[in-house]
Amino acid sequence: MADAPPGAEAFRLTAADGTRLRAVVWRGGARGTAMVFPGRTEFAEKYGRVVRALVERGLAVIVVDWRGQGLSDRHPRNPMLGHVHDFREYQLDVTALVALEAALDLPGPRYLVAHSMGGCIGLRTLLERSEFCGAILSAPMWRLQMRAATRELTSKMTRLANLTGFGARLMPGTRPGPTAHAGFAGNALTGDEATFAWCVQQIATHPELALGGPSMQWTYAALEEMARLHVAPLPRVPMLVMLGEGETVVSSLAIRSQVAQMTAGELLELPGARHEIFMESPAVLAQVWRSIDRFLETVPARRGPPDPRAPA
Repeated sequence: MADAPPGAEAFRLTAADGTRLRAVVWRGGARGTAMVFPGRTEFAEKYGRVVRALVERGLAVIVVDWRGQGLSDRHPRNPMLGHVHDFREYQLDVTALVALEAALDLPGPRYLVAHSMGGCIGLRTLLERSEFCGAILSAPMWRLQMRAATRELTSKMTRLANLTGFGARLMPGTRPGPTAHAGFAGNALTGDEATFAWCVQQIATHPELALGGPSMQWTYAALEEMARLHVAPLPRVPMLVMLGEGETVVSSLAIRSQVAQMTAGELLELPGARHEIFMESPAVLAQVWRSIDRFLETVPARRGPPDPRAPA
């Protein structure tokens, strides 16, 4: 189902607050370890082909199912609801993942590979941890694609919902069921119909992996974290940031602005690509992996920079 390389090992982790998580590991690889931070709604199996490409490049790989999705602990009353109280909770997941990597003695150096929400979580991680020597980010969620006035109104509405006890309700305008079931036509994720069908088949075969829309509290927490990161100092870690020409989910303007201010950031804009860059057509993926190969060749092979932050 995952089209992943052989050798996968699944582990159960417990974060510091008691949340149980799933991680999947491919050991070996003399070149280092890639730690994969998926996006919202995603799960380890969806990254099987990405893992295969990373393993072929000599890397060990570790993928996490974030709290609230995949086979990790979910909302107790509505497992299909994407819910978290505060985005800081995801850093507890990161700490548990890093501890697993250390316990398994996976090879260094360590690289971060992240998509969308994983890119938001990953930016916070890079600001607060020094173990990573480089990061590859696909359409990072540094701002959502919405007007400033809409963002402000949404933040106020969702904050009020949380204060009045409605934070765990489904965000208005989102679907209680899997987004992919809306169909390929007009989807914002990928222009490759075969890959879209493969992703839909994964959750059709294993519906326990599916996730619906976010809660109002998740939305408020996401907007707050993106606002905090927008004014935070930027990491000095070398980054390859990939952005699709047809991006409509996250803000292309915010991505371009942030990368332009980085001391070691590189932006790869991909014609014909949409939000799910790692799930795109073979032609797009060929360009993606050529760029990743070049990036890996140029990143200094170290466990992490002495100071992960740029001057304020």
